[in-house]
Amino acid sequence: MLEANLKQQLGTYLQNIVNPIEITVSTNGSAKSDELLELAREITELKNDKITLTVDENASGRAPQMAIAPKGEAARVRFAGIPMGHEFTSLVLALLQAGGHPSKAAQETLVQIKSLDAELNFEVYISLSCHNCPDVVQAVNLMAVLNPKITATMIDGSLFQDEVNERNIMAVPSVYLNGELFGQGRMTLAEIVNKVDTGAADKQAAELAEKAPYDMLVVGGGPAGAAAAIYAARKGIRTGVVAERFGGQVSDTMAIENFISVKATDGPKLVAGLEQHVLDYDVDLMKLQKAVRLEKKEFIEVELENGAILKSKSVVLATGARWREMNVPGEQEYRNKGVAYCPHCDGPLFKGKRTAVIGGGNSGIEAAIDLAGITEHVTVFEFADTLRADDVLVKKANSLPNVTIIKNAMTTEVIGDGQRVIGLKYTDRLTDESHLVDVAGIFVQIGLVPNSEFLKDTLELTNRGEIVINAHGETSIPGVFAAGDVTTAPYKQIIISMGSGATAALGAFDYLIRN
Repeated sequence: MLEANLKQQLGTYLQNIVNPIEITVSTNGSAKSDELLELAREITELKNDKITLTVDENASGRAPQMAIAPKGEAARVRFAGIPMGHEFTSLVLALLQAGGHPSKAAQETLVQIKSLDAELNFEVYISLSCHNCPDVVQAVNLMAVLNPKITATMIDGSLFQDEVNERNIMAVPSVYLNGELFGQGRMTLAEIVNKVDTGAADKQAAELAEKAPYDMLVVGGGPAGAAAAIYAARKGIRTGVVAERFGGQVSDTMAIENFISVKATDGPKLVAGLEQHVLDYDVDLMKLQKAVRLEKKEFIEVELENGAILKSKSVVLATGARWREMNVPGEQEYRNKGVAYCPHCDGPLFKGKRTAVIGGGNSGIEAAIDLAGITEHVTVFEFADTLRADDVLVKKANSLPNVTIIKNAMTTEVIGDGQRVIGLKYTDRLTDESHLVDVAGIFVQIGLVPNSEFLKDTLELTNRGEIVINAHGETSIPGVFAAGDVTTAPYKQIIISMGSGATAALGAFDYLIRN
């Protein structure tokens, strides 16, 4: 089951288990049950003095399933499916944490989890190819390890299709809490804890409101925001970062192969490095906080969604961008019910089905190539008369027998049956004829929209919502600078955003010196 190198690495990690743990594998006679049981046996052999294996051959619940618990305790962490692929790390962490190895999560978050006083049963539906799912699985698993009133189950949607169909799950991760839909998409530990801890928001707002004014406040935690914070902190000035989601769009990026000097990496790994680099300096990092207003008074004030107001002598806006939507009838109604934005995450849920990709740029053609290996057929719809993707990608897509590319196609409507997507309407821009294509999934890959709505009527924006900046990152308001994908910077690239963030921070520092 495990390759020799992986087994050796796992054996090294398991040396950190302090207290005995018990693994219980529920089987149902299937081939997947045999695989899971083999995995459990290999794990047990690596640390047989601290791990006990029990097999339940007459499972009444989900099977195959692996339950992990401290010896003598009822299991609160379960894996329904085989936790390999992206979820292998989730399995390793569950083993270590159940065995007493401490988590690296913030101490205040750990205390908050232990103080939760409610019965919470989390079920997380995942696909093994989803790079966003492990964060959610690991978060609820840790909560279950720390608090006896909490349970957590990872469920591989491809193995439990009946549940997926019954609950109409068409996007992962999909999180259910006590049988009700709790959330979909990437969520951090702090986000989940704050959502179930009803008094957390008011407490955080009060604490934020008491903070002293900053010399430089960075709004946004993507590559531009991280670079700006580092450059500001290195100047020795009081620096703060407030971000709704540290890492931004980069967190959702699967493969990064054009980051100079780094041959290949992925978004989550790069984001972890960015956050650690920021925290190496004296930076006040405030995550899970959304800015809703900016106003220049004696200080520049940034109001947050929870009502708290932060003050600073200068501000760098680096709020980034988000996926552009089609803005056609049916899109919002069937979002996460067939309309998706991450082919890596949600593609496996459409195995053997017909799908569509909207957009003929690099993202769209890459999505089509990936989906072609999973789904029955992929149709790419491009509004223009030519594809914008790199030639090497176009040639690859054209070589695949189950990929069709339609140009001059204007998407007009998402069609559903009330529960899920069943089709897509488009108009041929050359003939003005309307067509209906039967598809179960629609993956939207048509670019980005700047996160600047809260700045409307506050500073100068383009008609596309981008913040207008000069060569120093200055905006139309003195003391307010901007960087990255939210600005008029012509190319939306990670490395360009980092340079833009550095430029804005240096521009803001120069402003502080002169004022």
